[in-house]
Amino acid sequence: GNASTTAEAVNNGSADNCGIASLALDIADFTCANVGQNDVVLTVTDVNGNSSTANAVVTVVDEIDPTALAQNVTIYLDADGNASTTAEAVDNGSTDNCGIQSLALDIEAFTCAHVGQNNVVLTVTDVNGNSSTANAVVTVVDDIDPTALAQNVTIYLDADGNASTTAEAVNNGSADNCGI
Repeated sequence: GNASTTAEAVNNGSADNCGIASLALDIADFTCANVGQNDVVLTVTDVNGNSSTANAVVTVVDEIDPTALAQNVTIYLDADGNASTTAEAVDNGSTDNCGIQSLALDIEAFTCAHVGQNNVVLTVTDVNGNSSTANAVVTVVDDIDPTALAQNVTIYLDADGNASTTAEAVNNGSADNCGI
């Protein structure tokens, strides 16, 4: 997050009839706090000690993308068959030279349709608009047992002394967060 320039780089052809002894800038070192246009003063001193100043603008640019680091996460479906995660949970220490403005995940909400491994993309954007991505896997787990509800049924023997019923007949509204 640091940059610097020199008086020679800012100088645009300064001249003196007897010769220039030195060039100096009032500000030569810059940080992320200086991204954008910065007014500087160039001081030109001749060999006889005379000096003159000129104003210039040093534009500081951050073109370095953040380093996006992601980690795999496991989430569990709730009783309604929903689960979610956040970009912060998937982030694994992403960094930037000037600071991170935001983290975003392309998929945060999951349902029973997502049980298993799901590829997601973490996008990291820095304070100067640069961004990068990292891939991760969100594993969705359904670990909620179904609720079995049964009812009594009455069946009648046939002429051969046999009778049968079905699971559907005994079922009394059994349920599961992801379906039976």
